[in-house]
Amino acid sequence: MSLPCSLSFENSCRIGSAAGSQGANFPIAEQWVSAISNEPVNSEYHHLVVTGLQGGLTGKPGQFFHLLCPQSEHDSPYLRRPMSIYSTNPEIGGVEFLYKVTGAGTRGLATLKSGDRLNILGPLGAGFALNGGWRTIVVLGRGVGLATLAPLAAMAQQQGISVLAILSARSPEVLMSVDVFERHGATVVTVTDTDGTSGTRNVERLIRKFATEGKIDAFFTCGSRRLTALLQKLGREFDIPGQVALEQQMACGLGMCFCCVKSFRIEGGTKQRRVCVEGPVFDLAEVLP
Repeated sequence: MSLPCSLSFENSCRIGSAAGSQGANFPIAEQWVSAISNEPVNSEYHHLVVTGLQGGLTGKPGQFFHLLCPQSEHDSPYLRRPMSIYSTNPEIGGVEFLYKVTGAGTRGLATLKSGDRLNILGPLGAGFALNGGWRTIVVLGRGVGLATLAPLAAMAQQQGISVLAILSARSPEVLMSVDVFERHGATVVTVTDTDGTSGTRNVERLIRKFATEGKIDAFFTCGSRRLTALLQKLGREFDIPGQVALEQQMACGLGMCFCCVKSFRIEGGTKQRRVCVEGPVFDLAEVLP
């Protein structure tokens, strides 16, 4: 889906009740931007930096842009790809993305070189929200989900909130964003499949220790059903709220096609919501397995 580049409009987003349910409006637009760099960070992931966003449209943690991926002689991606915001630089109209090369769309992104143009639509969706009364939050993520969660470190630091980041990966070689969390003052614990520390029981033990001491005010996670279910369990046990960013295939990204609808646990029943508009960040307790 491609909209005229001059188009801009208002989109309504919903913030999860874990942080206080409220409505918010933000402008979105389709624009052409320029790639500054697009480098591999390991054997699976690339780091893309673009500049040229006009009107201060840099977004907030948890939001995403819909990217029109380049075509190649081997791939012709038709639909845009949703890509969470990894970092922003309002001074130069810059935004960064961390992505895993897995299919036609991301293979197309990986071909971008410095100076190449890229069409992006956004910022879209509802992002994370922090409560000024919180002292410490736990950020739990694995794999590419860390690209969505990493901006929380800077957001929390700006509000004087401490972060305990538990970062998981198959191996140390593909563990990402450690430097981002540490740069913004987070306490980082890394767990991997390689050393056997990434299992649910061990992660639960780590979190339970802090929860028992009353040192956790909220949970944040992204993507992984296993980790989401774990935080839901601990959230119910210790009465700790949370937010989760969902990963979902999308077509329009604007809520019109209903391609990304998922079921949620709302007010004792089940309701359908669009991940692109009502999310991608939702109240942790509302997400169904």
